[in-house]
Amino acid sequence: MFSGLHENVMPNDGELANQALHEESNYRFPSFSASDAVTLGLSIRKRFRASSRHSKGKGLVISIQTIAGHTLFSCTVGDLGHSSGIGDVSLDSWTCLEGMISAVRRTGHSSYYVEKGMSAMGKTPKQLGLPGDIPRIQGGAFPIWLENAPCCPIAVAGCYSGSSQDDHNLVSTTVRDYLNKILRNSAGGDTTGPSMSNPSMPIPNVPPRTESDWLPEPSEFTSRRAETYDRHEVETEFSH
Repeated sequence: MFSGLHENVMPNDGELANQALHEESNYRFPSFSASDAVTLGLSIRKRFRASSRHSKGKGLVISIQTIAGHTLFSCTVGDLGHSSGIGDVSLDSWTCLEGMISAVRRTGHSSYYVEKGMSAMGKTPKQLGLPGDIPRIQGGAFPIWLENAPCCPIAVAGCYSGSSQDDHNLVSTTVRDYLNKILRNSAGGDTTGPSMSNPSMPIPNVPPRTESDWLPEPSEFTSRRAETYDRHEVETEFSH
């Protein structure tokens, strides 16, 4: 009689963190250049401008940086105080985004994983060894990993509009679809796309973890690598 009540149960924070961890492991670049950063950043901008959130007045700030902090791409979608109110951004948008990117640099994980992990464990940023000057930790900053460099991410792609899950999904799906485009170009012999140091190199597969061990203890938080996860939706701008 009540079997249908559990069909649309939302995932808990532990499950969301585990999913983000799998995404990080599966989305690995064969190489990543400044040109790739610009293409990726413009794709994030294009998708957001086509979204209902933008049409309803939301703005966005985007930044792609190397792990050392060098800016490769930076963009604002919207105007502060625009008379129409379309695409509005707040005064602290860039501050929030920089804090999210700092969390990725410190942990090697997406800010969405860190946010949901803290919530699931009931711990504070201080208890996990994160800097006290980070104003807010929420989804939107995603690590850029290379296939043959498992020691640390090479860059961070991030965006901020105020919605943790939406911002995370925007960045992670754009990264995923850009990687799919690279693979298609490589399979088709297209040499005009992003360079690939080893197109045949497989993405490392590690058995998925259970919910009980998806997040490391604070002493391990800065060194743990992500696991694997497979997502299949491909956005239209990467279909050619």
